[in-house]
Formats: sequence, C-alpha cells, structure tokens
Amino acid sequence: MKEAIIDVRAWRQFVAVAEELHFGRAALRLHMTQPPLTQAIAQMERSLGVMLFDRTRRRVALTPAGEALLPDVRDFLERALALPARARAAAAGEVGRMRLGFVSTIGFERLPQWVRDFRLLCPQVALELVEATGDVQRELFSRGELDAGLMLHSPGFAPPELARLAVAQEPLVLALPAHHPLALAPRVGFADVLAEPLVIFPRRIVPSLHDAVFALYHAAGRVPVVAQEAIQMQTIVNLVWGGLGVAWVPESVTQFRREGVVYRAADAFGPAPDAVGKARSKAAAKSPATPPLPLCETSLVWPAALNNPALERFIAFVQERSAVA
Repeated sequence: MKEAIIDVRAWRQFVAVAEELHFGRAALRLHMTQPPLTQAIAQMERSLGVMLFDRTRRRVALTPAGEALLPDVRDFLERALALPARARAAAAGEVGRMRLGFVSTIGFERLPQWVRDFRLLCPQVALELVEATGDVQRELFSRGELDAGLMLHSPGFAPPELARLAVAQEPLVLALPAHHPLALAPRVGFADVLAEPLVIFPRRIVPSLHDAVFALYHAAGRVPVVAQEAIQMQTIVNLVWGGLGVAWVPESVTQFRREGVVYRAADAFGPAPDAVGKARSKAAAKSPATPPLPLCETSLVWPAALNNPALERFIAFVQERSAVA
C-alpha cells in the first residue's frame, strides 16, 4: 500500500480543527473560508484511510484515531518550525557531529578542559572522542571515520597529508623507579642514563619522536638498550615502576601519578657521578654535533578538504586556547 504524503499545511489545518472542534472557527483562525478547509480535512482522511473527526450538524469531535494522532502532529509541527533555525545553526557549526581522535598525552589536562568548554559553547554539537595513537588515527582518516585528531610528533613532523594546527609543545622528561639512585637528583644528565634499559613506544606509533630519541643516543655513540616496547604512556610508566628500565616521556605524562615512579627534568649532557662520566659528559657538551633533548609537539590535524562546519568551529575554538600559535 502506498503511503499517504500530507504536507505541513494540511497538518496545521488538522490541528486547528482538532483544537477548535468547529470548522468555522478553525477557518477563521487559519485565515481561510470554511469550504476549502472542510474539503482539505476530507482529503486528508481519504489519504490516510481513517476518519479523524465525527461530524454532526451540532458538533465536531475527534475520533479515537484523531485523538491518538494529535500529540504526534503537534510535535511534528513544532520540529518543522525549528528546522530553518537548526539549518542556520548547522551551517554556523553550532549543530552537528564531530569525531575527534586523541593521544593519551593530550588527555591528561588540555583535552578535558577543551571538551568541557566547547560543550558549553556548542551544546548541540555531538563530540565523539576516540582515543587512538597516531598510526591508528591515520588509518581512521583514510577510511573517513575521523573528522579531526590530536597527534603527538616531533616539531614540524605532523602527517603531511593532513592540515594541522600546533596546539602544544613540551620537553621530554625521564621516568625513573623511585628506588633508582638518580631519583633523588633534581635534574638528571642524559649521560647518566645512557646504559640504562629503556622502555619506549614502538616506532610506528610516533616515528618522528622515536627517531629523535634514538638520534640522541647515536650522537653519544650509543645504541639504546630497549628492554620493552609499549603503546600507551600509562603502560610505559607502569613498566618503569616494575623495574624494566627508564623511559623518556612527554612532560604532560607527569600528570599521571604512579606511586613508585618519579619524573625528572633532564639535560642533554649533565654531570655523571663518576670521574669517567664527568670527562665523557664534558667532552660531549662541547661537541657541536650533540643534539638537544627532543621536544614533543601536539597538533590538531584534519583532512585538507574541510567540509564540516562543526569542525571549523572547533578548530577556531582550539586555536584561541592553544599554547602554540
């Protein structure tokens, strides 16, 4: 059976008659004459295949079908009236949906604040959060399953196929077991931990940052002794607590408090505790080839073909609040 198609005007006429229970008064309310209104209601009933009103010369009353239909029609008309404003709000990025990927490091402080404030600003934008490493985010972008992402990388090394906005920059710090001899020092020299087993993320997760850490060891004439790889920063810190080694982590990870683990700022080549170490550190500090400790950068990234007004609104919002211009 073919479904009846009834326009908004006809539904308004039905509501007017249902509320007035009088065709003449309803016609006046609708600024029309009574005969066309009577014909329109009759046509609606034929299209629906049900009677909506009981009519006599003395009274007009809703049938059970008409009574059941009236609340839904009122709701439909209310939503129909709101459509133009909703369309304008969607075009302005105030209504819609945005799927945002993020790495765990941005989730310690900035992301919760941004989500809270953006929801206050645009409560009708559905913000879907997807925690994922950079490599996974790139796969999601390629399948069209992500609108934007917050990725960790070395400065300037965001994925080239994506537009980007740098939002934060931070140094690496050293995570140490609390019982480690260097845990009591306010700062740690890189030369002091060259031989320490290393807990690090796999290269595929953040290749630019992984390479920057390895380049630092190579500049000192060493190859890192990788004790264990782990994907999530929290897992890396937990492995440090377990005594598997030390770890270089972004400074934001220090927000993750793990009893038995301390975080220490580090110098590329600081003083070592023994005479041999002192000589090595001094020579290394004078070497122009020695790179500084790597920095970490977090960028908001999105497809170059931007066609989501809600995302445009979010980009502008983050730009106002980001620490890096």
